[in-house]
Parts: sequence; structure tokens; C-alpha cells
Amino acid sequence: MSKYESAGGKLITPVTLFLGALVAIAAYFVLVRFIYGIGAQTPFGAVTNLNDGYSWGIWVVYDVVIGTGLACGGYALALLVYVFNRGEYHPLVRPALLASVFGYTLGGVAVMVDLGRWWNFWHILSPGYANPNSVMFEVAVCIALYIHVLWFEFSPTMFERWGWKNAARRVNKVMWVLVALGCLFPMMHQSSLGSLLIVMGAKVDPRWHTMLLPALFLLSAISMGFAVVMFEATLSAEGFRRPRETPMLKKLAVVLAGVLAAYLALRFADLAWRGQIGDLFKGDFLAGMFWLEIALFALPIALFSSSSLRESPRALFIGSVSMLLAASLYRIDGFLVALTPNGDEFHYFPSVPELMVTIGMIAFEVLAYIVLARVLPVMHAHEAHDAVPHTAPVPAGD
Repeated sequence: MSKYESAGGKLITPVTLFLGALVAIAAYFVLVRFIYGIGAQTPFGAVTNLNDGYSWGIWVVYDVVIGTGLACGGYALALLVYVFNRGEYHPLVRPALLASVFGYTLGGVAVMVDLGRWWNFWHILSPGYANPNSVMFEVAVCIALYIHVLWFEFSPTMFERWGWKNAARRVNKVMWVLVALGCLFPMMHQSSLGSLLIVMGAKVDPRWHTMLLPALFLLSAISMGFAVVMFEATLSAEGFRRPRETPMLKKLAVVLAGVLAAYLALRFADLAWRGQIGDLFKGDFLAGMFWLEIALFALPIALFSSSSLRESPRALFIGSVSMLLAASLYRIDGFLVALTPNGDEFHYFPSVPELMVTIGMIAFEVLAYIVLARVLPVMHAHEAHDAVPHTAPVPAGD
């Protein structure tokens, strides 16, 4: 009997129809953007409110900076299971890998929406256009390579569904190479996302700008990976009416709390070393955003430090959501809120089409996860004794 199974169930439900509608709306705005340009007007406003001061908006920040962090579940579990040899978390690997595959692939494809001259996207593949001294080049190459690695890692799941046992066996023989690359590439580009803020220099508020940004971004990405695994496992138990993974998740919560504690310790030590502690109490808008970040980072530590709260699926879910919001806000603050471009005349807030495209990308990722989880063997095949049964009432649909 296979250790994995599909979730089963209907593919067309009120939830999937709603997600499909959001994807269709986003597709309309993307089509307008590709045909008429990035500055095109629609009945709902400009396709984007980007300008010469803010050349990176919500698309780049979500697609690359936040989206890839949310897709780090596979990377975080690979570190835990294969590097630190914690095999008890192996049942969570395939669902995390599924989310990572679509998170990174969608982020890589969606970058073309951000490009002014999107038809030149192939330049990244041409050595003649390569600039190996560019941080953006390193991020682009590592993300592109990691997308391919993820699909190779995930391919045995599809081969099992199609009955291609020999193909699955061949890939599994070289899985150790794929896992090694799957740990290397995210470590490189997630830390380099922090380097993108370093090269912006004085444009970024000193409370966010530090030479330790690569380490802070990497730690927060690993934390996002663990948190998104907990988030997905909780929602999958509800939506697919499956046994809860509370025994594994409560142990994973301890690991997440430890990584978060290291992140906060490093961040405050850096602020103290650079003499920025006083600026945290200025009472300005950025100080408020900083403390909102810290509160969201601290909440999971408080919840997961209690052995009784770790037994509660609700506490695990709230802690994971708080962590994802914290890391997302950290990235939004660094790349948008705490960024001051040259000149006071530049202002930016995403337009309605920009927001709808971003929401549509999220909807597409969730929709793809639901459909493939129902079709492919990605869920752990539970025995009667190895999970907490799901006894709570579940609403119809997903």
C-alpha cells in the first residue's frame, strides 16, 4: 500500500468556482497590461501606479519577495528531514512540496508581468546579457534553477498517479542530488533578497537597512516555510476532511519558535549595535510599523512556548498565520513602506488592477493546490492509530 493518497472529492465546488472567478478577473487585467503596456488605463484605473520613484510595486514585492517566502515549505522541511535527519516530519513533505512547486513557478512566471518590456524576458537565458555582479541576476538564476529542481522532486508524485513506476524509481535514485540542490538554491536567493535592500543604501530607513539583511531574510524565510506547512496542514484537515496532524505540528511549532527567537535576537542585537534602539520609540509611522512586525513575530513564540496551547489546533493555526503576516509585513516595509525614493514628489499605492492581479495570483495558487491535492497522491495515508481523528463539523465544499 502506498504511503500517500489523493484527498479525493469534487473538483467543482463553491470555493473553486470563487477562486476561478478571481483568476479570471486577474487574467483580464494581465491581458490588458500585455497588450496595451504597463501604463495602460482600464475602467477601474491604471493597470499599475508605478512611477520613476517606485519602480517596484506590490507585484514584485508579492511575486518575488513574499511569494517565494510563502513557498519555502518544501525548503524548510528538506532542511529538517534530510539535513537534520528528523524523519518523523516526512509525511508533511509532499503537501509542502506541492505548495512550493506552484508558489515558485507562479512567482517566476508572474515576473514577466512586472517587466516593462516583457517580451525581453529571454535575456536572462542569454549569456550575452548576463551580469554576474548583479544581485538581481543571482536571484533570477537561482529561482529559475530551483523551479526546475522542484518539478523534478515532485515528478515521482505524478509518475505514481500515471502508473509510471520505473520513471518514479529512477528519479528517486537521484533524489539525494535534488534535495541537496533544493537546499542550496533557496538559501542563496532568499539571502540575496536581503542584499537587494542593502544596495538601495540610504533610501531604506536605518531601522530596516543593515548589513545583516541576508541573514535576517534567510531566517524569516525558513520561519515562513515552517509556518506555511502548519497553515496548510490545518486547512487541509478542515477542507479535505482528513485526520489532523496535531502530533507532528506541535513538535514543528517548537522548532518554529526557536527559529523565531533567533531571528528576533539577531534583529535587536543588530539594532543595538548600530545605535538604532532610540529610533524605535520615535512615535512616527515607521516606528508603529516596526512594533506591529515585532508583535506579530512574538505572538507565535508566546503561543508555542506553552505545551498546553500546542495541543490546540486553533492555537497552532493562529500562530502560523501571525508568523506569515509578520514576515510578509517585514518584506513590505523594507521594499515599500520604509523606502524613500529620490525626490519627495513620488508616492505609491497599488491601483485596483494591481491588487486584483495579486489576489488572482494567490487564488490561482490555492486553486491549483486544491485540484492537484484531490487528484495526485500527495497526502499522507493515515493508519487508524497515527493521527488525531477529525471530529469537528466541517462546512460543505472546501
